[in-house]
Amino acid sequence: MTTVLTPASPLTAADRCDRCGAQAYLRVVLLSGGELLFCAHHGRKFEPELKKIAAEIQDETGRLAPGGASASDQER
Repeated sequence: MTTVLTPASPLTAADRCDRCGAQAYLRVVLLSGGELLFCAHHGRKFEPELKKIAAEIQDETGRLAPGGASASDQER
């Protein structure tokens, strides 16, 4: 995933996944305008489709793992 290096605003516990309502760790800014929020699980599940329609993807899944690596970094 493409990671925004300087996000306008960090995701908080109040930001919820648009799919399941869990805490969001990914913000997807759409090419068409607007944004979607996803938990780490749904962000990984929909990653191929999201890459096609995203202008930017803010990935904060690194906050979930010890050492701060994002989910994308761990897959390499």
